[in-house]
Amino acid sequence: MPALTISSDVQNVLLTYPKHIQEKLTDIRQLILEVAQDINALDKLEETLKWGEPSYLLKGGSTIRLAWKAKEPAAYAIYFNCKTRLVDTFREFYGDVFHFEGNRAIVFQANDEIAVAELKHCISLALRYHKLKHLPTLGV
Repeated sequence: MPALTISSDVQNVLLTYPKHIQEKLTDIRQLILEVAQDINALDKLEETLKWGEPSYLLKGGSTIRLAWKAKEPAAYAIYFNCKTRLVDTFREFYGDVFHFEGNRAIVFQANDEIAVAELKHCISLALRYHKLKHLPTLGV
C-alpha cells in the first residue's frame, strides 16, 4: 500500500506523547490509511492538526482526530464530530467491543487489544459520513 507521508506537524505532536502511546496512535493512523486505500481515496486523505491533534478528513467525510491527554495518561482516543450520529451508531453495533466517551470518542486503555476489523468499520463510516448520514444506522 502506498503510504501517506506523515505531516511534520503531526509527527511533532506525536513525539510529545509517551512512546507507547505514539506506537498505539501510529497503529491507528495506519488503519485510517488502510481504510482510505480500501475506499480508493488515499490520495484525497488530508492529514493535518485540528485543535492541536492529528486529524484526518476526506471530502464527503467527517473529521477523525487522534489524541492522548496528560490528565489521563493510561488512555488514548479516536475522536469524531459530536454533531454526527457516528458514535451513537458505533455504540449500537459495537457497544460490547469498545468504550465510548459521550457522543464523541472511542477510548482505549494503553494495554487494550484493539478490535481491528470493528475499528476499521467505524473509520470507514466516518470517512464516508456525508454520503451515508441520510441512511438508517448509516447503512450498516
